[in-house]
Amino acid sequence: MSKDDSFKFNLPHSSPVVPTRLELDDKLKFRCHRGVSCWNMCCSRADVTLAPYDIIRLKNALGMDSTEFLKQHTVPFELDSHNVPGLKLRTDDSGACLFMKEEGCSVYADRPTACRYYPSGLLSMKSISESTDERHFLLIKEDHCKGHDEDHIQTIAEYRKEQGVEIYDDLNHEWYQIILKKKSTGPTIGKPSEMSLQLFFMASYDIDRFRRFVLSDAFIKMYDLSDEEYAELETDDIALMKFGFQLMKQVFFGEMTIKEREGAWEKRVEERREILELRKQAEIADHLRKQEEARKAALDDKD
Repeated sequence: MSKDDSFKFNLPHSSPVVPTRLELDDKLKFRCHRGVSCWNMCCSRADVTLAPYDIIRLKNALGMDSTEFLKQHTVPFELDSHNVPGLKLRTDDSGACLFMKEEGCSVYADRPTACRYYPSGLLSMKSISESTDERHFLLIKEDHCKGHDEDHIQTIAEYRKEQGVEIYDDLNHEWYQIILKKKSTGPTIGKPSEMSLQLFFMASYDIDRFRRFVLSDAFIKMYDLSDEEYAELETDDIALMKFGFQLMKQVFFGEMTIKEREGAWEKRVEERREILELRKQAEIADHLRKQEEARKAALDDKD
């Protein structure tokens, strides 16, 4: 399986150390606590990639709208060569996590997936010929981390449960699959349009802006959802996030799981055609006006 069919995720910072691949039953000798000599060292050079559920937990814990959270606490990067957007936690000028305090993480109860996994990480892999992905795990053993010297041994499965990362993986899993499917399909999907990239960003990260989009008149006219479904999407971030995954798969891969209103697409195309025609006419009129102004200016110069 080539590296293009895999998605390494949830390592809290870039490291020169080559990771070891592990499975759920493999043993991990590790414990992090305030008494360890390297306390806060990994947070002082943070490189934390965020998944959708990470952002929901953090923005709600901080009592912030997702748009404001993204502005204050994240920086963008590209997930692949087709400009699919990703987000990382913002750091200070020295590279330290903004949530790091002397006593530890100030958002510990709602810390991102990457932070929960460390010194492990998630590795999702998908073959072109397979319909589902495989989950494996990574271990990074860095010299500065003294947690490996602690006398505490457990399996990767036990560590994941202890760190509360299982719910994060389960809720983000469909999103990982979207990215992996796009990687494995490659040129057959092609570079996403600017509009689909904007949808990906909204549905993946800016959940409150995505909610306004889903509850807009234009969206309601397009998709045939019940009043109960819209009521849930209006109040439930998790339900809205899962709906966003469905919508992305419909837009990216043509998986038609969200029912469209009869004739809505044709009407949308016709409306777009009318808008484009009006825009074209306005551009022609503006061009003629500028030509006339230039002609008059030329005549005035002769006089």
